Amino acid sequence: MLSLRTRVMLMHRNLRETLYVVCLFFFLLYATNIFAAIPLITDDTGTQGKGNFQFELFGEYGHESEPLITTKTGNVSATLTYGIIDTVDIIFGIPYQAWNSKNSDSESVVKGDGLADLSLEAKWRFYEKEGLSFALKPGFTVPTGDTDKGLGAGRPTYHLLLLATKQMKPWQFDMNIGYLYNENTAGERKNIWSASVDAQCEVVKDLKLVLDTGVATNPDSSSDTPPVYILGGLIWSVRENLDIGLGIKGGLTNPETDIAVRGGITWRF
Repeated sequence: MLSLRTRVMLMHRNLRETLYVVCLFFFLLYATNIFAAIPLITDDTGTQGKGNFQFELFGEYGHESEPLITTKTGNVSATLTYGIIDTVDIIFGIPYQAWNSKNSDSESVVKGDGLADLSLEAKWRFYEKEGLSFALKPGFTVPTGDTDKGLGAGRPTYHLLLLATKQMKPWQFDMNIGYLYNENTAGERKNIWSASVDAQCEVVKDLKLVLDTGVATNPDSSSDTPPVYILGGLIWSVRENLDIGLGIKGGLTNPETDIAVRGGITWRF
């Protein structure tokens, strides 16, 4: 059993760590400018403006149940965006993945975690008039993930998205059409198409309700059933310079993860 002195020291340490986290949160709250689209999957045409940075911290927890197999997944990503000019951004992403798969029959567990493939993208808004805008978002990934652990494609991949945004306050609608050249070492399909749309509505000041749905080619070459998702959530502008997003994503077809919780914060400076 721990002595009274040891318990007091542990309490002081835990209190100190909690205060550090709280202080960091409020520093970010007051010292930075924010724009966020988390928890949405569909992107908009917005850019940061020349010389501005944006940092996003995002996390997702997913749960998938199949006969005899239950899989839990976790994803965390950090994304840094910089405005080269008012209509062009460059975006750098670092993803981290973890999973735990349990066989209820044999009680065996397979798990792993690590950094996945780094990504580099650009966004160019080439048209904007009367609330309607269009943008292109090309990008590629660098095979930094450990393929022996199932992390990453093992080879560079390339993608291109066409983005469209229509604003009619209090509504905003976004649409994405994308193509991914999925060069990989896992035997997955190389040509992946995707499409998604979202709707956002500011129901009260500083609070938006969001709905997002999308479909994509199944990368599993043994199945022609596309993964289809639907997502609902909210974006809360805690301050003019800080948004927090939270949402729940559900799979409408078997290849999509059954249920996932998504959330995070974004700030720019």
